[in-house]
Amino acid sequence: MEQDHTVVAKTNGPVIMTKNATKEPKLIQWILISIVLLFLTLFLVVPLIAIFVKAFEKGADAYLAAIAHPDSLAAIKLTLIVVLITVPLNAVFGVVAAWTITKYDFRGKNFLITLIDLPFSVSPVIAGLIFVLLFGLHGALGTVLQSLGLKVIFSIPGIVIASIFITFPFIARELIPLMQSQGTSEEEASLTLGAGGFKTFWYVTLPNIKWGLLYGVILCNARTIGEFGAVSVVSGHIRGMTNTMPLHIEILYNEYQFSAAFAVASMMSIFAIITLIIKSIIEWKTDFKSTKAS
Repeated sequence: MEQDHTVVAKTNGPVIMTKNATKEPKLIQWILISIVLLFLTLFLVVPLIAIFVKAFEKGADAYLAAIAHPDSLAAIKLTLIVVLITVPLNAVFGVVAAWTITKYDFRGKNFLITLIDLPFSVSPVIAGLIFVLLFGLHGALGTVLQSLGLKVIFSIPGIVIASIFITFPFIARELIPLMQSQGTSEEEASLTLGAGGFKTFWYVTLPNIKWGLLYGVILCNARTIGEFGAVSVVSGHIRGMTNTMPLHIEILYNEYQFSAAFAVASMMSIFAIITLIIKSIIEWKTDFKSTKAS
């Protein structure tokens, strides 16, 4: 029989008897676990399986033909280009923002943190519309950009800008609490010993935040690949030119090319699964490092 663990708290007043909140009856534990597993099965596992079943509905040849279609390849290529531009820029911004917020005290720090969180509270569609009003042909900067021969909206630069705006909080918000918990003692010791700012960052700060940085990069990468709302507004939906994978899937689905749509969706699912595996490995390494350090 499972014992009832009770903790006796000694105080100057009456003795307080408190139960261990983490010990629940086995029945309650199994009910909670079953609810979680049922929810994950219905809303994650079953839809994921359905994507691949629908993708191979017409056979492997039709699946490969849908993936190898020029428009599909262009969408995959554009998505990867946007990722290769967006993620490194957000990584640099995230490190700089986290360093500034955690290592320095200045007026307006809380306001800066609020600005970093802004994309979490703004609808992606609204964000895309803002960029259209700003960089569009009839926007605030449209005339200037046109005179310089630059095209932002309905082209790759617009997609990159929208993706950066939507995803830039991920790395910064991952690093800020991590760097706050680490404090500044090691950096101060390095500077006291004569190391410069760059050397201190490279040999002291970066090794301490590398797993958090990589974790943030993975989250940023996943969101960039799957971003739809803001990119949909600024892209113009030009086949083979400004359609990312989510936009291409929407077009195929609206044209009743269901197998082709699910084939491209399966590619995004594969990217998501790979991201999840890498994320799990990083979490395992982070937990292992923390356990070893303690």
